Amino acid sequence: MIIARSPLRISLGGGGTDLPSYYREHGGFLIAAAIDKYVYLTLHQTFVPELILKYSKLERVEKVDEIQHPIFREALKLLGVPAANLEITSMADIPAGTGLGSSGSFTTALLKVLHAHKKSLVLPQELAQQACHIEIDRLDEPIGKQDQYIAALGGLTCFRFLPDDRVEAWPLAISTETLHNLEDNLLLFFTGYARAASSILAEQDQRTRGSDPRMIENLHLIKDLGLQSREALEAGDLRAFAELMNVHWSRSSVDRRA
Repeated sequence: MIIARSPLRISLGGGGTDLPSYYREHGGFLIAAAIDKYVYLTLHQTFVPELILKYSKLERVEKVDEIQHPIFREALKLLGVPAANLEITSMADIPAGTGLGSSGSFTTALLKVLHAHKKSLVLPQELAQQACHIEIDRLDEPIGKQDQYIAALGGLTCFRFLPDDRVEAWPLAISTETLHNLEDNLLLFFTGYARAASSILAEQDQRTRGSDPRMIENLHLIKDLGLQSREALEAGDLRAFAELMNVHWSRSSVDRRA
């Protein structure tokens, strides 16, 4: 049996500037942190001439094109894995729709397990690129790139999204003491509420493509908040970072109500 996992994430500033509709014109920047909650994929060979997929549903198919789950289907097609004598199962520490990048983590973990099955080596940057290709290019989802990249690279990482689609990534230069204080003062709660991010991001994407001045101005501000968050964290000023997070959330909430 092959087991792979990819971490879920939280955004610490700049979230939303990783959509192509924004960064291809203006460039994007954000900080993301992988957390100790994961999406898991298991794969093992069976003696039946079909592909068995287990997630929130159960699928048994004989051809890849028959798969209903779009990410399963496109990942298998991308890597050329036939639909025979395999069982693939998906599990997660946290439910989908909680805003922690579960779709990107799922895609990344799935690609990991398929590459391991094929005995092919894949580097983290290439893994993230393949995950983005599946969700953004092949499935035309109105999403950004941070989920796939932080799931593949992990850590507490800064990302710069360039107009030519390149992604630059480097660890946040944060001291050990500041990191421990940050971990001690961040809490996540499950409210029981879930939502699909695609509808929110689709509206942002549509308004950005239409050069909506309010949306563009808001994303400029959010990118600047991400840059200020980087400065505060690297300076060890967690109070300033907390104030920036509050502004970030307030601006995002206002824009969703607009």
